[in-house]
Amino acid sequence: MVWNGTNEPIAFLITFRCRATWLHGDIRGSVDRNHNVYGTPRVEHTPARKGHESDLLKSGPVYLDEFRRACVEDAIVETCLMRDWKLFANHVRTNHAHVVVRASTTPPERVLSSLKSNATRTMRDRECWHLDLSPWAEKGSKRWLWTEVHLARAIEYVVNGQGDELPSFD
Repeated sequence: MVWNGTNEPIAFLITFRCRATWLHGDIRGSVDRNHNVYGTPRVEHTPARKGHESDLLKSGPVYLDEFRRACVEDAIVETCLMRDWKLFANHVRTNHAHVVVRASTTPPERVLSSLKSNATRTMRDRECWHLDLSPWAEKGSKRWLWTEVHLARAIEYVVNGQGDELPSFD
């Protein structure tokens, strides 16, 4: 579908979540391989499924304190600079991160992978992530932004739609 006169999106809204902070069966609903079509129902709240998903975990939930959030933010900025991507907005919360980025011809899956791996590397370099496991949940959300209106709405959501500023927990 052509939204902006081309077949290329003008940017992406990338979201990635910390490991084990939103499991299938959660009351908030979730998306799995069988519930992954736009506009269709999500995975329903099922305590038994959430319990099963929890039993499969290799480690507990990962949360980002103030120092880890700063590491992830720095890694996002560094990744975009290094790859010559235009970073419009980013916001790192205690259990997820949002990034609005123009990455030219780079596929969104690669953008997501690069952001997550560089965030992990930065946390390891700064000695606030010591496990061999990734701190991130598998996959993530990759929304294609086709128009300036889409881009403006995504930036507004990332910058101003995340609730109150997080307090310092240190």
